[in-house]
Order: sequence, then structure tokens, then C-alpha cells
Amino acid sequence: MISVVQNNYVANKYLLLKFFLMIFLFGLYSCGKNYTEEEKQYIEQVVNFRKEKDKYMKNNPASPFNFKRKVEFHPLNYYDVNPEFIFKSKLYYFQYPDTVIIYGTKGEARSSVRIGFLELNKHNKKYKLNVYKTLAADSSDYYSIWFTDLTTGEETYGVGRYIDFDLNPDSNYIYTIDFNYAYNPYCAYSADYSCAIPSKEDHLDLAIEAGEKNFHN
Repeated sequence: MISVVQNNYVANKYLLLKFFLMIFLFGLYSCGKNYTEEEKQYIEQVVNFRKEKDKYMKNNPASPFNFKRKVEFHPLNYYDVNPEFIFKSKLYYFQYPDTVIIYGTKGEARSSVRIGFLELNKHNKKYKLNVYKTLAADSSDYYSIWFTDLTTGEETYGVGRYIDFDLNPDSNYIYTIDFNYAYNPYCAYSADYSCAIPSKEDHLDLAIEAGEKNFHN
């Protein structure tokens, strides 16, 4: 009888300690970041965007998981949303834009024009993020940002990641560069696709711990 009581006491004591440990860790995590209401709304916006993107990737016939052949889907992997990886910059145009050859993951050459760069300031250091202009199949221009960083090939896709870019005609326009929306090209999910490989000039000597991670762990 005493043994049963003692065993119950030990079990209850263990559960109580486990409960308080969970409360402590939750409190520690919650207090780690004191976000403003505006930042909380922003985080919720990004989280909702990611949920909608998962729905598209899983169900839309045009997604890389369905279009060419059926690819097994699971929710995309992301870093936690971090407002510290949002930057502001004007576009610094090159006086003499370079026409460069960018290779795709299937080895094909693609001609693009490196028109300028955005400037990022992090840890009291400046980094350049190149912007490219490419001719689409319908003869229209589109603009691209692709990059590698210190997470590439480790936590993030080995080829690199992309950020959408819409050119503003105002040369003094201040762009928002939000790495929480950095994403993997389609070749990260299926070998049926080819995507542009960032060059050594597109490498950021910085760990961009924001945006999408590796899909295949």
C-alpha cells in the first residue's frame, strides 16, 4: 500500500515539474520578442500568405506539384517571420548596365541585363543585392532578384532563393526588400523545372535567416 502511495506521489511530482517547466519555457519564448502591434499584424499577414501559398501549391493544377507530373506535397518549410529582415533602399542604377549570361539548372544559357543594385545595411555593414532585367517569351521585360547567402546549401535551397521585384519608374523610389517573402524556385520541388542560378556576384556574405527553407530535408 505504501509503495502504491509513494509511486503515485512520485508520478504526480514528475507531472507537476513537467508542467512548470513547460510554463517556464513558454514564458521564456514569449518574452524573447516584444513585438509592437504593427509588427504582430505584419507577422500575421505573412503567416496567412504562407497558408494560402500552401493551398495553391497543393491544389492548383498549374503548381509545380501538379503541372508536369504529380509530386508529393507537404507544407513548405519557413523560418519564423522576422521583421529584422526587412530593408529599405533605392535602386542604384549602373552607369553602364552589364549584359550577363546566367545559367539554368539544366545547363542552358540565359541572357540578362544587370541594371543596378539595392543596398542593405545589417550589423553596420553594407551589402549589395543585384537586380536583373530579362526578356520574357512574349517580348516583355521582367525584373528578377536572386541570391545566395550563408544559409545556402545548409538550411536553404542549394541553388539559391528569389525575391519578387517590380520596377518603379521613379528613380528616387524607395523599395521595400522583405526577405520573409524570399522563396525557392520551382526546381527546388521538381527536377522537371530549370531555374536561374545566382552568380558569385549575387552572394550575400550574411545569413539570411528569413523566408523559405529547404523543401527536401
